[in-house]
Amino acid sequence: MTGDAELTELVSRLAAGEVWRIAAHTIHARRGAIRHAFRYSLDYIILCPEVAISRPMLSIDRLNLLSFHTRDHGGPRGQGRGAAWAREVLGDAGLHTAGLTIALITQPRLLGLWFTPVSFWIALRGEDLLAVIAEVNNTFGQRHSYLCHLPDFAPMTPQKEVATEKVFYVSPFQRIAGNYLFRFDLRADHFGVRIAQIDGADGLIATMSGPITPIHARDLLASLIRRPGGAARVLALIFWNALRLRLKGARYRTQPTPPSQEISR
Repeated sequence: MTGDAELTELVSRLAAGEVWRIAAHTIHARRGAIRHAFRYSLDYIILCPEVAISRPMLSIDRLNLLSFHTRDHGGPRGQGRGAAWAREVLGDAGLHTAGLTIALITQPRLLGLWFTPVSFWIALRGEDLLAVIAEVNNTFGQRHSYLCHLPDFAPMTPQKEVATEKVFYVSPFQRIAGNYLFRFDLRADHFGVRIAQIDGADGLIATMSGPITPIHARDLLASLIRRPGGAARVLALIFWNALRLRLKGARYRTQPTPPSQEISR
């Protein structure tokens, strides 16, 4: 990413309070004896929560058609502290946070209703992506986060892989075992993430990617018409695919005690 002037410009505009849109596609493909896959379209935004924003139909910490609420992100679910939490996590891990731009890639609330399976805190210095915090939510009201970075916080590129141990209950049809392998691709006009969960012959490959474009009111309205429901649609798709897996004979695993630590480093 070094030398990407257009990405540097995007980061500067985010830091100035602009909000951008990611019209994303997600693909999940289950590995192992019981195969299952799906592909859906999703609407994400990317913003810097530390700065004020003013966009039609989109607000911070107040009701609007679309909104971002600080309590939804950064810390225990429903008690988030936003970017201040992300800076603390990064600082505790040894990253000097002065001069960093902290942005969040997430699905916003729709008319106050919120749920997103995963959001991504991204830490940037200029055009260099130094760390990502993957903030994972399950449908049982729990959250765990995974801090991803290279040794000495070297800039992350799409070719570099970050491994973390899986410790959190996400799907009742998969064991809490094995590792996650993360790859991130951030460009001026594109964001992508690939997550491979490897548990011997079992596991999952999940991707999310899409173009980064300016937000326009007409685009927001068009996406709401094409993909109505926001968080309700996301939850409905999760439960629909859970039913499909159960009908295929996938074993249901009961919910264990969540990990004691808030974040895996």
